[in-house]
Amino acid sequence: AAMMKSDQYSAVADRQVDIINIKGIEDIGFVQQDSVLLSTQSPEETDQCRHGLYFQDGERRVDYVLTYQIKKPSGSRSRRHSSRLTDNALTRSLRSSRAPTACAARPDPEHGRADSGSDHHEDDKRLRREEFESNLREMGLELEKDEGTKTPGVGFVKVHAPWNVLCREAEFMKLKMPTKKVYGVKQGSNVMEKIGTFISKVTDPLHPNIEEKRSENLKHLSYPFSREKQHLFDLSDRDSFFDSKTRSSIVRQGYPDYSALNRLGFSEQRMNCPCSSSLCWVGITSLLGSGVYHAAYPLHDGDIDGENVEPNDRKLLYEEWASYSVFYKYQPIGLIRKYFGEKIGLYFAWLGVYTEMLIPASLVGVIVFLYGCMTVNDNIPSMEICDTRRNITMCPLCDRVCSYWSLSTACGTARASHLFDNPATVFFSIFMALWAAFFMEHWKRRQMRLNYEWDLTGFEEEEDHPRAEYEFRVMQKTLKKEHKSPKTAKEKLTCKDRCPAYMTNIAMMLLMIGVTFAIVFGVILYRISTKAAMHMSSNPTTRSNVRITVKTTAAIINLVVILILDEVYGAVARWLTELEVPKTDKSFEERLIFKTFVLKFVNAFTPIIYIAFFRGRLVGRPGSYLYVFESYRMEECAHGGCLMELCIQLSITMLGKQLIQNNLFEIGIPKLKKLIRYIKSKRSTFQEEEREKKLQRYETDFFLDPFSGLTPEYMEMIIQFGFVTLFVASFPLAPLFALLNNIIEIRLDAKKFVAELRRPVAARAKDIGIWYNILRGVAKVAVIVNAFVISFTSDFIPRLVYQYMYSPDGSMHGFVNHTLSYFNVSHFQNGTTPMDPLFLGFSVDICRYKDYREPPWSPTPYEVSKEFWAVLAVRLAFVIVFQNVVMLMSDIVDWMIPDIPKDISLQIHKEKLLMVDLFMKEEQGKMQVADTTTSGGAEKENASNHSPLLRPRSVSHTQSNSY
Repeated sequence: AAMMKSDQYSAVADRQVDIINIKGIEDIGFVQQDSVLLSTQSPEETDQCRHGLYFQDGERRVDYVLTYQIKKPSGSRSRRHSSRLTDNALTRSLRSSRAPTACAARPDPEHGRADSGSDHHEDDKRLRREEFESNLREMGLELEKDEGTKTPGVGFVKVHAPWNVLCREAEFMKLKMPTKKVYGVKQGSNVMEKIGTFISKVTDPLHPNIEEKRSENLKHLSYPFSREKQHLFDLSDRDSFFDSKTRSSIVRQGYPDYSALNRLGFSEQRMNCPCSSSLCWVGITSLLGSGVYHAAYPLHDGDIDGENVEPNDRKLLYEEWASYSVFYKYQPIGLIRKYFGEKIGLYFAWLGVYTEMLIPASLVGVIVFLYGCMTVNDNIPSMEICDTRRNITMCPLCDRVCSYWSLSTACGTARASHLFDNPATVFFSIFMALWAAFFMEHWKRRQMRLNYEWDLTGFEEEEDHPRAEYEFRVMQKTLKKEHKSPKTAKEKLTCKDRCPAYMTNIAMMLLMIGVTFAIVFGVILYRISTKAAMHMSSNPTTRSNVRITVKTTAAIINLVVILILDEVYGAVARWLTELEVPKTDKSFEERLIFKTFVLKFVNAFTPIIYIAFFRGRLVGRPGSYLYVFESYRMEECAHGGCLMELCIQLSITMLGKQLIQNNLFEIGIPKLKKLIRYIKSKRSTFQEEEREKKLQRYETDFFLDPFSGLTPEYMEMIIQFGFVTLFVASFPLAPLFALLNNIIEIRLDAKKFVAELRRPVAARAKDIGIWYNILRGVAKVAVIVNAFVISFTSDFIPRLVYQYMYSPDGSMHGFVNHTLSYFNVSHFQNGTTPMDPLFLGFSVDICRYKDYREPPWSPTPYEVSKEFWAVLAVRLAFVIVFQNVVMLMSDIVDWMIPDIPKDISLQIHKEKLLMVDLFMKEEQGKMQVADTTTSGGAEKENASNHSPLLRPRSVSHTQSNSY
């Protein structure tokens, strides 16, 4: 036997390529035949196997790839490794019998030697790989190992799912597949059909040039795949019936952490293992986490560039979707879904709808901005500020080093503030609130249409299997209780078990939010101290540009801190979620998204909220200022209000995050990671030879960046949605900047998914999940925030009150003087008087400051005046009225627009009727066949009754009834 084994494997001793041919697997059960080793082909023959997309035989497609690290064995270990290349029924049975006692097998004398610690670790990993691969083969999957690649130190396990496994898993997953039945799709009434035809002709240049089946009036009737009803489906070409993304998702579904082992009957074996040994835990996620495997991924369809590249979906996506030259075209959503799956297809469909909806918002925002530009010369308050003849002397902006200043020097700030603080911004705030409602309704309708087109109308997400970490914790809990009482009920993690994690979560979340507040406070101190230092400068240019310099540098500091904390908060949110040990992947994802959103939202918007609602309101008044640490006076807003400063902070933060974080990081970090992987794998030593010796597809994909999920993509868009809606009253150009960013973002993400990332496993989904609820929450909060921005941050309400209550002629003349209070300079506190009181060239007795207070000669000097209370009452009333009116209008929009388009609801109903008709005809056909068979049998019986040789004894009528 040893001689036969040596002869059998002598052909593969050099390259260590193991090809296992699994055949004869029945549709039911897991009948496993002995493995058959195929001969190793030469490199020239290997190149003919379509560059690594197929097995060595050139027929079986590679549906999934697992990679692991190879360390050169020596001596007996080399012989042991080559002997493990066989995997017949005997070795599998031996491995199954020893699996429960694997934990006890640890104290092996050979493994216990100090000089073989690393060898034992590698042997342990090898055993775990063998156990896992054995389970895959018992499920019917076919494996092929390749350790003689051009990638040193990396071994590849190629996985292929044969037809019977695909059918079995497709039925188990309830995949809807197109049947032979084709029906016509009615577009609606004749008028709507003509309008739709006209629009399609006009927008035809905007559609991507892809060879899709443009027979939009025809659709295949879909039905969940069933092996018993294979005659309903068109199986003329079995190789293309299940496309590549479906095959990879079926294979990946075949061995998640729980379901594969559970269906194979290994769950009890795992739970009965007496310790947390490596062999007790053989799920793919835990194997990847523990380094048993390095990566697991499906293959891309082919290359995207080069000579003689065969046409494939990946190349088509790269040309018609990932290229910046087609930025003006629609996305090929159908092809994206076909290649990447429904979940990623829904993300890009949502991103496309969001970008399209930004076009009208951008146009209106530009119109509002242009209105401010055209009316700036007619704005009476800014004209009064710029009038040097008025000679209004203002109180110092800081103690001692700051002197009195003339109001006319704030002319530029006042004129710039009018660009964003004018009556049109109120209209724009209402418009954006309604825009958000229209966007949400439009997306719901688009989502339902995609569900119909992608055959997801009856799709219900199955309950996720428990995560490996959750089962491990449950196993630990079970083992602890078994020591106390041998017979225990099935355990699960309760709130009591998670209580320490919950307390840690709350404490850490509050700590991170406190860190954000502390940093904002530090930037406030920077602004105060820098302003005082620049006022002490002897350079007149420096003193004249104090405000703009301090505002801009503080905004840039805030941006840098936000970018750094975003990365920190992302890692903290993941760590906190892992502490909670959620049961399912869906629960883990939702908890992670919620924590990440809260931390990043607070991080991005805390500086903006401070400027909008707190800055300039906690100052005090001349002679009685509020101090921080008894030395720093709280900063004030410019005379034009804090809206201009809010606009600067908002624009720098928004543009900085989009340009640096969203675009530069997405381009630079993947390339840096790719370079690091090249260096680690020592690939640079043969980069010169790579041109001559082309890598296989599975090797090329190994050097791509792994897919890390859609959470970062959604998160940056949700934060951007917050910038567009929350403070849009102060920055009407925000939709325009978001639109320009998204046009680049779509193509950047497309290029990243097609060329920079490994192909993700296709996942089914019928909606965008928790992100929709977050969007709705942000849209609701935006109404309240904009109401407060208009009321308390801008001068809209004070201007309105003055015009209709205090103006003698109903105009805005005298508004600036109305908003300024008087202060007697002799009432300054000791040590706060300006060092240069004659800075303006004359002595100052009375200075002005922006507030509604009584003058020093009144009976109640410096107390708030009645005008203050009148303005405050109108501000609060405006908040209540604005909030309720806009939310009512949003609810009306939500109520008027149905979630499901009428034509889609009709087509869904039609599909149900066609499905019933199809099964009725099938049953009628079966009955006709049965009747034909029965009648044929009756004729044969009559013929036999007339035969004299086989005439039976007659049975009476009574006897037959009793029988």
